[in-house]
Amino acid sequence: MNGFFYAAIERVPLGVAVTVEFLGPLTMAALLSRRVGDLAWILLAAGGVAVLGWPGEGAGLDPVGIVFALVAGVFWALYVLTGAKAAAEPGQGGLAVAMGVAAVAVLPLGAHGAGQVVGEPRLVVVAVGAAVLASVVPYTLQVSALRRLSAPVFGVLLSLEPAVATLAGWLLLSQDVGPVAVAAIAVVVLASVGSTVFAAPRRVEPVADRYRPEA
Repeated sequence: MNGFFYAAIERVPLGVAVTVEFLGPLTMAALLSRRVGDLAWILLAAGGVAVLGWPGEGAGLDPVGIVFALVAGVFWALYVLTGAKAAAEPGQGGLAVAMGVAAVAVLPLGAHGAGQVVGEPRLVVVAVGAAVLASVVPYTLQVSALRRLSAPVFGVLLSLEPAVATLAGWLLLSQDVGPVAVAAIAVVVLASVGSTVFAAPRRVEPVADRYRPEA
């Protein structure tokens, strides 16, 4: 997922890449929803995401970058589903195994570049920082969230990511954000907040209770 996403942001703006990628978990949330209320928030988020990803006048988008973002979106949706199952297990063992498998999967593609990084201490520090900030910390928090939220609600909450990515692109990368994009961000945030406030309560059984031996 991250590999295709990084390939996408090399070719298209950050906000657009995350917006297109978000179509994966958004579609998953729509398919899994069983309540009209959930569907309404999903549709509202979809409208905001669609506007947020609309290119400005005269702006061209690299089709290869869009394809990479779409593929990343498919893996993102699968991650939400499989992550929910992994979150049912105690601790972070499932996440650790997933990280190990991911490292082995991308090793053939990144081995050449990794050899060049090892010789540059500064790049090693940057790579380690990126690994911690872009993988370890967010995925640990997401697994914890999956233990407390249903998959549809979790998918809608992920709609915050296109908004944050657009703002980050504006602040850090000088990527222009117009008034229409600001309005779209507000719609996405509204859908995310609404899905949380009006979500049906879900009882979370403590991990310790699930694994407590019966008397």
